[in-house]
Amino acid sequence: MDVKYLFNRNESTAPVEAGEKYDVTIEDIVREGDGIARVNGFVIFVPGTQVGDEVTIEVTKVMRKFAFGQLAE
Repeated sequence: MDVKYLFNRNESTAPVEAGEKYDVTIEDIVREGDGIARVNGFVIFVPGTQVGDEVTIEVTKVMRKFAFGQLAE
């Protein structure tokens, strides 16, 4: 059995993709000041936002358990 198959770090189960845009509501703020949004429960950190903001974001980087986004233009 190929061990790489079992532990493929490149395999993503995230419900979002880098480069895609999503309409979200900022639910919370982390200590560093970034807003927290969720897409299907998946956390996305969005700088320059406040709790309650309803914004369109573009995902910039997807990690295993969270992602980073920015305000879409």
